[in-house]
Amino acid sequence: MKSPADAQQSSQGTDGTTAGISPEHHTGNPLTQLNGKISFWKGIPYGFQHVLAMFVANLAPIFIIAAAAHMDATQSAALIQNALLVAGLGTLIQLFPIWRVGAGLPIVTGISFTYVTATVAIIASQGYHVVIGAVIVGGIFEGILGLTAKYWRRFVPPIVAAIVVTSIGFSLLSVGATSFGGGSNAEDFGSWQNMVLGLVSLVACLAFQLLMKGSAKQLSVLFGLVVGYVVALFMGKVDFSGFQNLQILSIPKFMPFAPTFDAGAIVSMALLYLVSAVEVIGDTTALTKVGLGRKPTDKELAGSITGDGVISSISGLFGCLPLTSFAQNIGLVSMTKVVNRKVIASGAAILILAGFVPAISATFNSMPEAVLGGCTIMMFGNIILSGFQMIADAGFSQRNITIAAISLTVGIGFTQVSDIFMSFPQLFQSIFAHNCIAMSFIVAVILNLVLPGEDHFLISTDASDETPDETVAAEGTR
Repeated sequence: MKSPADAQQSSQGTDGTTAGISPEHHTGNPLTQLNGKISFWKGIPYGFQHVLAMFVANLAPIFIIAAAAHMDATQSAALIQNALLVAGLGTLIQLFPIWRVGAGLPIVTGISFTYVTATVAIIASQGYHVVIGAVIVGGIFEGILGLTAKYWRRFVPPIVAAIVVTSIGFSLLSVGATSFGGGSNAEDFGSWQNMVLGLVSLVACLAFQLLMKGSAKQLSVLFGLVVGYVVALFMGKVDFSGFQNLQILSIPKFMPFAPTFDAGAIVSMALLYLVSAVEVIGDTTALTKVGLGRKPTDKELAGSITGDGVISSISGLFGCLPLTSFAQNIGLVSMTKVVNRKVIASGAAILILAGFVPAISATFNSMPEAVLGGCTIMMFGNIILSGFQMIADAGFSQRNITIAAISLTVGIGFTQVSDIFMSFPQLFQSIFAHNCIAMSFIVAVILNLVLPGEDHFLISTDASDETPDETVAAEGTR
């Protein structure tokens, strides 16, 4: 006869879920099933929604780097094309793994902001060619981290992963608020027009979600973006300058910059790849939590990190910065529960197509950022709540509470006052001063290693509750 533990173990599926319990198995809606049967064409609106959610954030690092490197309009346009292409390729790799590369999960990839500060510093001193060499080698390093994840994953227990997810959510709040106001460096930031556009998009998104029924409800973000875009057209807030002198078809350029390999730049970038690997763990854990109602398997975690490294090296070959999983799309999954790989693949196809057809990228890029901000505010809030749920799942023991409280306070609080790190080396500042995810993670790992076990906390608590007489009596019985 099987014991209850054996029975529970036998009910586990090969993907680590409990048979008959995980939402992906019992909803009957193919959109909410990882491998649900749905036609490619029917999934396009949902895939399109995922593209809209990440499009601006995917290109923003390219604009910053192009300006820092003093690239001309032709070089800038080529990088934008390549960024769209590699984002689509990276998404496909994560959706449909090759060997141990990729998670097999609905992960959407895009150019990461994590590397921007260090990249600008390297450009200023050594040039963009050195950046490309470091991106290529660093991607190989992250790929190795993924392949060897089973040897170091024990340093990232559930409470540490939960803290990473929570800090990811908090780090995105300012991104959503900045978009809501009109975007970083916008001349009319915070204007009533931008605030109206953000509010209209948010209200349209919420109204659609509340009023619609069935699978249509899962297109609420797309509806909010379309309504916001139409209102922006009437308000004259859509910028059509990007449509001037457009080519019908343009082939992305392979290796537009010859890489130069510098040891110092490679080490700096490798440290950031380590931080990115931790973010991927948090993103993957959050994704399976909100989308599939379970924890990721070891194979999925390792595959997601390896895929992140491989596509980042490929991105370097196309002259772009490293890629990573986009938290914006995890927030979208938490709202819509759309996890079907074919659906997300349609979004990847749109990204790849946009890399060849400049008119597509110009259309996406013409969307006012305030419209996007209205729909992302709620998505980013959902990521924070997912982090809180993961902390609860890890358990509100005194030890876990201590780790979470100190890690989040230092990680989020100190990075809001980045001048506190002014006495630290420049390399340290470039990694931690503005990155609450990295800071929270490092503090959480250190506390997890040095704090005694929960038994110590319990003993200390019990001892403090005893009266002096009881303590003496207890000592006498030992």
